[in-house]
Amino acid sequence: MLFTSRDEMLSLTPLWKGERYGDGRPKVADHYLDALYNMTLEELWKPIFVKGYENQFISMKSLHPEFKADGTVNKKMIGRAVTAVYAPTRPDYAAACYAVAEKLGKNGTPNQWVIDNLTDRDVVVVDMYDKIYKGTFLGGNLTTAVRTKTGSGGAVIWGGIRDIEQMKLVPDVQVYYRGIDPTPIRDFMLTGYNTPLRMGDGREAAICLPGDVVYGCSGGVLFIPPHLVEEVVDGGAKTQIKDMFGFEMITANRFTTAQIDKNTWSEEMLDLLMGFIRDDPRGEPYRGLDWSEEYELARDNSQNDMQSAL
Repeated sequence: MLFTSRDEMLSLTPLWKGERYGDGRPKVADHYLDALYNMTLEELWKPIFVKGYENQFISMKSLHPEFKADGTVNKKMIGRAVTAVYAPTRPDYAAACYAVAEKLGKNGTPNQWVIDNLTDRDVVVVDMYDKIYKGTFLGGNLTTAVRTKTGSGGAVIWGGIRDIEQMKLVPDVQVYYRGIDPTPIRDFMLTGYNTPLRMGDGREAAICLPGDVVYGCSGGVLFIPPHLVEEVVDGGAKTQIKDMFGFEMITANRFTTAQIDKNTWSEEMLDLLMGFIRDDPRGEPYRGLDWSEEYELARDNSQNDMQSAL
């Protein structure tokens, strides 16, 4: 049973330079978590995908719908990942694990060991090896515990849940899961706590590290590396205002959809966008963004086009 030490956590997440918990887990600032509530899956996914982080999203069922009937947001889940990996039990390993847990002052079952350590805005991410029958990691009681310990956090479980009627009555907590079964959890053991884990299988899989920012929406769950969150928030904001401006330009027949959909805009388009941000009231929240990288890419593209034409 592997409990990641602080030194090991630092070696797992060397690109994170910000605040950390006592055990070394990255602690992304609350204001970045708050900003994500106003962003869509695609706005957040693109900035990390283009950097090579192509295995960060997994489609799953959710306890609550993201949107209410009137279209307003209901239960979007955003928090910091605490990871736990489980495997089928075997007598010798189980005895050794319980002995270690006792020395560490942990009580109850291997799923309770993890829940007991959660804190504000945590999301417990569990690889339950797709065990649903006797693999019900959460029920009514533990969902209540998750809500109490994390506030607005939640859980992502590659396995089962039970007592769903009770779970739905627990306020302000979201849970993503694979299936529902009435059986209590049995015959499993913890193999890793706050270690990297795989969510899914070979056909569709994602990787999550402790401290990743977990973004849960109606489509599923996105795991954002902590060192990219600031860039993702700014990148998502840029996508928002570009979409807003792009819709205006398409409606006015100023640019084609092909031009708007390009990853790299021309300097002319960027200049018009800057004017829109400056002059339109809708642009006010975006006036502090830095567009120097976009201008540099636009100039590089223009030079490459000129050289190709020679």
